[in-house]
Amino acid sequence: MPDTVSIVIHVVDDDTAFRRSLAFLLDSVGWRVATHASADDFLVACPELPPDLGCLVLDIRMPSMSGLELQQTLRSRGWSVPIVFMTGHGDIELAVQAMKMGASDFLEKPFKDQAMLDAVSAAVRRGSAERTEAAQRASARATLDKLSPREHEVARLVALGHPNKVVARELEISEKTVHIHRQHVMEKAGISSAAELARLMLRADPKALDEG
Repeated sequence: MPDTVSIVIHVVDDDTAFRRSLAFLLDSVGWRVATHASADDFLVACPELPPDLGCLVLDIRMPSMSGLELQQTLRSRGWSVPIVFMTGHGDIELAVQAMKMGASDFLEKPFKDQAMLDAVSAAVRRGSAERTEAAQRASARATLDKLSPREHEVARLVALGHPNKVVARELEISEKTVHIHRQHVMEKAGISSAAELARLMLRADPKALDEG
């Protein structure tokens, strides 16, 4: 079911009649919709990333700034926005390029209403999952930032499954010191096991426990 309370679908297309028709379709199933006649209009209306942006439905070819150029602009700003591109005949190469740059999907005009509704729903789900993952990553990083440099070193080795005596040998400190650091790490992180610590570190950085 669409989240009609907190999600807005932004439609960007220079064809007025088509834009209105698409907005009506999305509205008919409960989505809130904002429409823009050009990429420039969207950037003026949204100088910052709207917290309620569910996804962009974006024509790939438009005057002034194309949909692909808008996608590149948003990427340069660090915006992670799920995009459903609408393409005309012969734009498949551009659509593939857009997908490589992270677009959620593309539909060739004319498309079936249900195909668009399915694509938007999938894009919104993807965006929601990405926001949840980003929030979890930020929370994990904030937790690990509480650790001292030495505690970080101990935490990483503990998360890799090394016992205290191996950590002590690796860092050239006593086992008692490792035990103390380990306790501090667990207390600061609010966890109680090496497995939880490993999950926390991998959530903050998927490469955190890479060897070498």
